[in-house]
Amino acid sequence: MNNETIITIGRQFGSGGKEIGEKLAEALGIKCYDKELLSRASKESGISQELFENHDEKPTNSFLYSLVMDTYSMGYSSATFNDMPLNHKVFLAQFNAIKKIADEGPCVIVGRCADYALAEYKNCISVFIHASMDNRIKRISEKYQLSENKAKDLIVKTDKKRANYYNYYSSKKWGDASSYHLCIDSGICGIDGTVEMIQEFVKLKEKQRAKR
Repeated sequence: MNNETIITIGRQFGSGGKEIGEKLAEALGIKCYDKELLSRASKESGISQELFENHDEKPTNSFLYSLVMDTYSMGYSSATFNDMPLNHKVFLAQFNAIKKIADEGPCVIVGRCADYALAEYKNCISVFIHASMDNRIKRISEKYQLSENKAKDLIVKTDKKRANYYNYYSSKKWGDASSYHLCIDSGICGIDGTVEMIQEFVKLKEKQRAKR
């Protein structure tokens, strides 16, 4: 398959989205960006990576907090950029890094509003991975050695942060089918089955693009 497609993956916590992204990238012979995107954005913006990690997929609405933490940011001379709250700077730096990565060629990008950042890219496919709460509780409790109650609490809190981040910075709704090209229940399809489904979707998309 002559792959020229960029795949963005939104995911519920515990659905296996990161693992799916990594396996998909390996199957397609392309790079997968998850946490690596933070170091890339940090290096290119001059903002410390610690700040990217602290703000990672978390909307920060406190203007006072932004003003206090703003002293730690550096590397940009634009007056407009310098006047922004820190959380906006971090998002903008990630937004720019995502676009630069996409311009370099086909890849898989996990989370961080990548589908929104690349909305104008015709070769971009946005995917959302979800699964039942029971399925996700089982996965998270086993992965992190947590009780079912603690696993559920972590899932609910993480999903809320991701949803708030996505809804805050994008013009779409996190997890809503209309916000993505493809939504898959990994609890039904399995990790490998989900990877196969996305690959088939990529083939169909590229076939349609070739006809135009």
